[in-house]
Amino acid sequence: MPDFPLIDTHVHLWEPGRLNYAWLAGVPALNRPHALAEFRRDCGGVAVVKWVFVQCECVPAQSQAEAEWVSGLAQRDPRLGGIVAQAPLEIGVAVAPALARLAALPLVKGVRRLLQAEADDAFCLRPDFVRGVQLLPQFGLSFDLCIFHRQLANVIQLVRRCPEVSFVLDHIGKPDIKAGRLDPWRTELRELAALPNVTCKLSGLVTEADWAAWTPADLQPYLDHVLACFGADRVMFGGDWPVSTQATDYPRWVATLDAALGGCSRDERHRIYVRNAERVYRV
Repeated sequence: MPDFPLIDTHVHLWEPGRLNYAWLAGVPALNRPHALAEFRRDCGGVAVVKWVFVQCECVPAQSQAEAEWVSGLAQRDPRLGGIVAQAPLEIGVAVAPALARLAALPLVKGVRRLLQAEADDAFCLRPDFVRGVQLLPQFGLSFDLCIFHRQLANVIQLVRRCPEVSFVLDHIGKPDIKAGRLDPWRTELRELAALPNVTCKLSGLVTEADWAAWTPADLQPYLDHVLACFGADRVMFGGDWPVSTQATDYPRWVATLDAALGGCSRDERHRIYVRNAERVYRV
């Protein structure tokens, strides 16, 4: 385990009685409230000094309400350092008023428009979507990329078209860990990492593996490749709670990752667990 408190850059909270999360109906294991008290409990002995909330795919009309609700949670948990909110970037320049409302909330540091569920793998290259993403720096906002590995090639083109935007790749691009498949994810990740405005989250690996039978050895080739591509200065720890609970408990994920980082110096590990998050999300 890390011998210092860490920053978790990927935490979800939801209250189905407050906001509408249609997707939860298809995931019975997660279809109930997941709140602050449960997150604190599930962290166990892991010292989390700050955490970043990431949007939970409530219905789009409630995006601002979600960000405002979570902002209010900082009164109950001052460790809340940032929010990655939801925004309809696909409407192009028309999204500007929504971005302005989100940016008016001090804790909102970035946005995420979920791409993984789009049937069109080139959705992120639609002209209006690209224009919406290109607006983000005007509001001081980064963009979280949540995709499956098959969408990486198109995402590389998106990032090239938006050189002023700070991008964060969630869950290392969701490679097919369960099948042990490395390519073309391996080649495309290296190409993405060559673009200097991208940071990668070490998160979500266990839910891309065999939930019941994964081992650290299953994850190691993927973690090794991410570190080789991005280096210790452009990766961040993410717990992906509570989605990750389908395949692990929180301390087990942290212990697994920390063991995988055994070749890193203490300073490199501190960058991965703390300092990179402070820089990227300004927490």
